[in-house]
Amino acid sequence: MELFYFVVFGALGAVVAALELSKTSKDRINTSPAFNSFKNNYLLVYSLMMAGDWLQGPYVYYLYSTYGFGKGEIGQLFIAGFGSSMLFGTIVGSLADKQGRRRACVTYCITYILSCITKHSPEYKVLMIGRVLGGIATSLLFSAFESWLVAEHNKRGFEQQWLSLTFSKAIFLGNGLIAILSGLFGNLLVDSLSLGPVAPFDAAACFLAIGMAIILSSWTENYGDASENKDLLTQFRGAAVAITSDEKIALLGAIQSLFEGSMYTFVFLWTPALSPNDEEIPHGFIFATFMLASMLGSSLASRLMARSSPRVESYMQIVFVISSVSLVLPIITNVCPSLSLSPFILSDS
Repeated sequence: MELFYFVVFGALGAVVAALELSKTSKDRINTSPAFNSFKNNYLLVYSLMMAGDWLQGPYVYYLYSTYGFGKGEIGQLFIAGFGSSMLFGTIVGSLADKQGRRRACVTYCITYILSCITKHSPEYKVLMIGRVLGGIATSLLFSAFESWLVAEHNKRGFEQQWLSLTFSKAIFLGNGLIAILSGLFGNLLVDSLSLGPVAPFDAAACFLAIGMAIILSSWTENYGDASENKDLLTQFRGAAVAITSDEKIALLGAIQSLFEGSMYTFVFLWTPALSPNDEEIPHGFIFATFMLASMLGSSLASRLMARSSPRVESYMQIVFVISSVSLVLPIITNVCPSLSLSPFILSDS
C-alpha cells in the first residue's frame, strides 16, 4: 500500500481518536439493563445493515467498468438507482407504517441481497434490475429502521432522552466506524486477496443475511398510528403548504437539494476522476480515508453545535466553499497535468 495513503489515513485517524476520547463523562446517561440490551441489539443490526450498504459503494463504478461498459451506460445505471430511490422514497414511509416496520426492514435485506446477486451478471438488463432494487433498498434503509426504533422504544416505556443516545451511537457506528471498516475490508477482498470487484457485494449479502436472521429472531412488529395515515396526495399538499408558507423551509430544502445533488455527482465521478487513464487505485482504502475525514467533520460539528451560541450559518458557509473547491480540484489536475498529485498517489512506497 502506498505510503502517501498510510500517512493521510494515520493522521486523520489520530485526530478523530483524540476528539472522541476527549468526550467527558458528564455526557454519559445512566440507563437500565433492559434498555442497554435493546440498544445493543438495534446497534448490531443497524451496523450489519450499514456494512451491507457501505461495502458496495467504492466498487459499483469499478465493477461496471470491468464488464466493459462506458461512462454513458454506467451513468444510466446510476440514474436508474437514484431515480428508483426517489420514486420509492415518497411512499416507503407510509407503506412501512401500514404493512409493518419490521416487515419493511426484512424487505430491505431481501431486496439488497437480490441486488448484490445481480452484480455477478455482465448483462446490462440484469444490472439495471439490480440498480432499481438497490434504489428501493436505500429508501427502506433510511426510513424503516429508524421508525421501528422510535416506535419500539416508546412501546417498551423507555425514557425519551435515552432515544438520542441510541441515535448518536448509530450515527457514530453506521456513518463512521462501520463505513471506514467496510472500505478497508473491501480493499482487503479486492486488492490483497485478489478476489475481484464482485467480492464486496458477496460480503455485503452475507452481512445482510446475518442481520435479517437477527431481526426475524428478536424483533417484534410495530405499525404507524392508523389515525395519522394519509394518502400520498394529501401528504404532498401538506408539504407544498409548508414550503409556500415559510421561506426558511423552502430555502433549507433548496440547500439540501443542492448539497445532495453535488454528492450524487461525486459518487458517480469519483472513480473515473481518480483514475482517468485506468490506473490501478485502492478503491476501498481511498473510500475509508474519505469516510474517516467525514467522521472528523462530524466530530468537529458536534463541538461547534455544543457552544453556548453557535452560529451555524457562519461555519457552514466555510464548509460549502471548501467543499466546492475540493470538487473542482480533479478538473484542475486533469487540465493541468503539472499540478497533478498522481505521482505521489500512485508511486510505490
